[in-house]
Amino acid sequence: MGKKDNDSADWSPKEIYTMLQKKDGEGPIGLSPKKAYEVMSKNPQAVMIDIRSTMEHLMIGHPRDAIHIPWLDEPEWTPNPRFVTSVREVLLGGLLGEGEDDPPVVVLICRSGRRSMEAAKVLIDAGINNVFHVDSGFEGPLDDKHHRSTQAGWRFEGLPWQQC
Repeated sequence: MGKKDNDSADWSPKEIYTMLQKKDGEGPIGLSPKKAYEVMSKNPQAVMIDIRSTMEHLMIGHPRDAIHIPWLDEPEWTPNPRFVTSVREVLLGGLLGEGEDDPPVVVLICRSGRRSMEAAKVLIDAGINNVFHVDSGFEGPLDDKHHRSTQAGWRFEGLPWQQC
């Protein structure tokens, strides 16, 4: 497999699986929102998990078809003690697809990419190795006027999303 960056040539599901197996402790792989959407579109076993708080998920909006499992949530704002267990439940134990051409992958998304990277590290430490995170999140970074969704992010890129 040749070197590809997160926004270059298409990745097959097998290439994704191989890349994940070779990363050897480098931490979670960040994807641009468009690349994450492409990965989700090409792999029927891929799952996107919105790890933001319940209020963010409901009121700000979320990627279409994303499963909501909060990493930090109100009122305590501490890591969800059932986070890894909940992700394993979604993956039916986390062993689906090992060695297959289209293994399941987990793509985590938060507001700006920071929390999803933290949560991805926890999943990797728990033995769930097929984890990506959306590097600019759903809303992206703050601009100079302290607004989000003006520079980067899932919503900025015009990818499918919904709001309650």
